[in-house]
Amino acid sequence: METTLRGVGVSHGVAIGGVRHMGTAVLEPPAKQIPAEEAEREQQRARQAVEAVAADLTARGNLAGGEAQAVLEAQALMAQDPELMADVDRRIAVGSSAERAVYDAFAAYRELLANAGEYLAGRVADLDDVRNRIVARLLGVPMPGVPDSDEPYVLVARDLAPADTALLDPTLVLGFVTEEGGPTSHSAILARALGVPAVVALPGAGEIAEGTLIAVDGSSGEIFVNPTEERRTALEAAAAERKAALAAATGPGATADGHKVPLLANIGGPADVAAAVEAGAEGVGLFRTEFLFLDDSKAAPSEEKQVEAYRQVLEAFPEGRVVVRVLDAGADKPLDFLTPADEPNPALGVRGLRTLLDHPDVLRTQLTALAKAADGLPVHLEVMAPMVADRADAKAFADACREAGLRAKYGAMVEIPSAALRARSVLREVEFLSLGTNDLAQYTFAADRQVGAVSRLQDPWQPALLDLVALSAEAARAEGKSCGVCGEAASDPLLACVLTGLGVTSLSMGAASIPYVRASLAKFTLAQCERAAAAARAADSADEARNAAQAVLSGE
Repeated sequence: METTLRGVGVSHGVAIGGVRHMGTAVLEPPAKQIPAEEAEREQQRARQAVEAVAADLTARGNLAGGEAQAVLEAQALMAQDPELMADVDRRIAVGSSAERAVYDAFAAYRELLANAGEYLAGRVADLDDVRNRIVARLLGVPMPGVPDSDEPYVLVARDLAPADTALLDPTLVLGFVTEEGGPTSHSAILARALGVPAVVALPGAGEIAEGTLIAVDGSSGEIFVNPTEERRTALEAAAAERKAALAAATGPGATADGHKVPLLANIGGPADVAAAVEAGAEGVGLFRTEFLFLDDSKAAPSEEKQVEAYRQVLEAFPEGRVVVRVLDAGADKPLDFLTPADEPNPALGVRGLRTLLDHPDVLRTQLTALAKAADGLPVHLEVMAPMVADRADAKAFADACREAGLRAKYGAMVEIPSAALRARSVLREVEFLSLGTNDLAQYTFAADRQVGAVSRLQDPWQPALLDLVALSAEAARAEGKSCGVCGEAASDPLLACVLTGLGVTSLSMGAASIPYVRASLAKFTLAQCERAAAAARAADSADEARNAAQAVLSGE
C-alpha cells in the first residue's frame, strides 16, 4: 500500500528505485591500557593515520572539484586540528591505544560542540565522519560508506558526510534521502551540484526496509513508499514535461514579457567554470575564494597564486559579469593564521569582513591580485565583502578597494538583518548588494543552517526573510543600484519568480539549477511574479507562502 512521507526537498527532479541503506558499523575501539614504552609508537600510529585520512579527503576533493573540493579540504583541516592531536597525544601518554585515544578525543570535542550551541555544532556529522575514518584506518577495517551495487538505487542514510556525497555516481545513485540535514547543509548543496534529486530532514527514513520501491520528489520533498502505478506514471510524466521545458528554454534569463533577470553561477573555483558555461550562465554571481586559502591554513596564498586562479575564471566570461567575494574566513571556515581559536561563538564573532579588517595585509593582497588578474580583460569585475553589518563596514571595504587600485564595482553582501534594514545607508558607500539568503536566514531566525531540527526556519520561503529581501531590493531601486540573490533560495524555480517579483535584479545559483530557473521565469510575466511575491509576503508561514505563490502563478 502506498504511503507518503514528507521531508525537505533540496534538489530538483524525480527518482524512482529500490532503497539501499548507507553502510554503518560500530567503530568504538576497546578500552585497553598500553605499556608506557609503547606510547611513542602509538602516537606515531595516530599521526600517520590522521595524515593518511587528511590526504584521502584532499584527494577526493581534487577528484570531485568545485563545491566539493572546498568542503573536503575543510574536513581535511579538521582531521589535522592541532588541539585535537594534542589531546590524542595526552591520552596515549597516560595509557590509551592510538585508536581509543582518537575516539575519546573526538568524542570530547563532539560533546563540546553539540552542547555549547555554537555555529560549529552543525559540523558534528563532519566531525564524526573524520573520526570514523581515522579509527577505521587504525583498526584495519573497511570504512562504512556508499553500498556497492550494479543496479541503480535510491540511497537512504541518517546523514551523508561530504566525502560520500562528493563522489556519488549519478548513474547508479538515482537520488538520496536523509533523516538529518537541512536545505543549506553540505549534502544539499552538493546534491544540487551533482543534479541528483534529494530530500533531507525526513524523520524515520532509516526505517524504510532495504529494497523497498520508493519515489523521491526532490522539488516537493515528498517520498512515496511503494508508489502505485498511477503515481509512478504521474511523476514520470511530470519529469518528462519538466525536461522538455528545460530543453525549450534557452538564452538569457527573462520573464515571459521580456523583463531581464540575469542568471549567474555560484562557483568555488576554476573547476566549476565548465559546468557554469555549459548551463548557459551569464556570468558568475558568487565566486567563493576560500578554496585558495584552505589549501594551507597556516599562511595566505601568494599574490601570484591568487592572480593565476582568478584569471582562469575571469577569462571564461570575457563579456560577462563576475562577482568575487573576498575571503570569508571564520565560523565554519577557520584559518589558523587569521581566526581566533578561543571564540565562544564564532558565528557571532570575528568572521568575514571583520577578519579582513583586522588583517588588512591579507585583504590588500587579495584585492591587488584581483586587479592584476582583471588587467587587460573585458570582463565586468565586481568585488563584494561578506558579513557587512552597516555603513561603516561598507565604507571600510570600499576604501580598501580604492587604495588597492581596483577598477571594479564594490558591493556588500546582505547576510546580517541590520544590513537589510539599513540597506539605503549601506548603498551610499557601495554600488550593489548581494543577498546571501543562507546566512541571512540563520541570523534572522537564530537557526543554525546545518541543524536539521531547525530546518523549517531555514526555509527561504519564510515570510520574514522575504520581507528582508524586499527591503533590500526597494532600497537598491531607490538608489538606482542593483540587488542580486546568491544564496540557495535562487535555485528554487518557483521562488526565483517570487524574488523577481520582489525586485531582485539578478539570480545566482549552482550551475545545475540554472536551466530549471530559466524555464520557470520564461512562463510568467513580471506582473504575475509581483502578484505572487505579494501573496507570499502576506502569508504567515513558509508553507503558506509557497502555496500562495503557487496559486497565483497557476491561476487558481
